[in-house]
Amino acid sequence: MKDPREIILRPLITEKTSVLQEAANVLCFQVARGANKIEIRQAVEKLFGVKVQAVQVVNMRGKLRRFGRFAGYRPDWRKAYVRLAPGQKAPEFVEKV
Repeated sequence: MKDPREIILRPLITEKTSVLQEAANVLCFQVARGANKIEIRQAVEKLFGVKVQAVQVVNMRGKLRRFGRFAGYRPDWRKAYVRLAPGQKAPEFVEKV
């Protein structure tokens, strides 16, 4: 198995993810582009010590960005929605926001 820190790149903390965390016990992470659902589940369980019920993965397309007459795209990236098992508490970094 890869190192969990190579799979989970950073948590995504936005208004939408805060509402999901409170209502449905779902966390959101930016993950490595080559990571699959099984690797994401194992990485979250190992890093945060929680049980995972389900993982949903979304491939995000890079946005077009312009700087004067020059145009380019930001890189594509991958997002994972991780639903924690019933009775599991979210990690502390989510609660402090």
